[in-house]
This record gives sequence, C-alpha cells and structure tokens, in this order.
Amino acid sequence: MLTMNDLRKGVAIIYEDQPYEVMETHHLRMQQRRPVMQTRMKNLLTGTAIERNFQQADSFKEAAIEKKKVMFLYSHRADFVFQDSDNPKERFTLPDSIIGDMKKWLKPNTPIEAMLFNGKIITISIPIKMELAVKDAPPGVKGDTAQGGTKAVTLETGAVIQAPLFINQGDILSINTESGLYVERVKKA
Repeated sequence: MLTMNDLRKGVAIIYEDQPYEVMETHHLRMQQRRPVMQTRMKNLLTGTAIERNFQQADSFKEAAIEKKKVMFLYSHRADFVFQDSDNPKERFTLPDSIIGDMKKWLKPNTPIEAMLFNGKIITISIPIKMELAVKDAPPGVKGDTAQGGTKAVTLETGAVIQAPLFINQGDILSINTESGLYVERVKKA
C-alpha cells in the first residue's frame, strides 16, 4: 500500500477502481491544519486528467502496469499496426482512441513502449524527443520578425509546429513530443 508521501510523478496507482498515473504533486501545509498532497493525475484508460487532494490517512494500491517494447509499423484509416520487438511475427492493431494525440508524432519503424494493465494494452509511451523531417516549409521573409521569428512548418507525420525562420524543407528537426515544440535542427537539407 502506498501512502500520501509515496505519490510522485510517474507513480501508477489504483484510484476509484481505475489505473491513474501521477503527473504532478504539491505538498501543502497550512498553519494549524494537517498537510495535504495536491495531485494532478491522468486516467490511463480514458486519458482524462483530474486534480485531487489527499490527506495523510489516505492509502492507495499500486497499479500493476507492465511495460513492453513494441515497434510502430504503419497506420491504416483509424487503426495503428504494431509488432512485438521480441517476436516480429506477432502483430496487433490499436484503435485511434488508445493512441490519441500521439498519432501526430508516430512515424513508421519507431520503437515505443506499450503499457499493459491486466494483460490488455491501455496506452503507449513515445520517446520525449523524436527526429522528424520537414515536409513543407514556407520561405522565411527577411524582416518578418513581428511574430518572434517563427513560421509554421509541416512535418513528415503531418504535424504542424512553429519553427525558426531558417528551417527549410528536408531539414531534420528534433521535436519535444510532450510539449510539441521545436528543440533543434539535427541535419540541414
């Protein structure tokens, strides 16, 4: 059993009979009151985020989340096809509802982690930084820095991000998949 003090970022717990992953915690102690742990958690089945406060007397079961290495192969309509990294012959599909917003960062042959709860895949975890090629980039106009010197570029996966004016078509960029922001140019076209 986990207590209030065991709640940290990344810990998976069972709350209201569903698996949740703790995203943020803040320990709050006011004068003449008992300490409270303010948490922000994500439901691993539905993807919704909630905020809850917990007291010292609260206890939780740790969720038995298994992690399995898989590789993304391709997508067809609303289905995404993966293969087990240990057994390449074992393929499976996941619906768009499980993949969610992460689909804009998935490119073929990307190794990722699948999270299993009770033997069923509930979500996937993609790398925080990914290298993606620029498919379309409008030319940067000299003197067009009123918007901070950025322009909208389209990546090979179809995602549109803001990048500096010097980025051109064919460049390979490093992207933070959690925030969706440009990190650096890895290779110039």
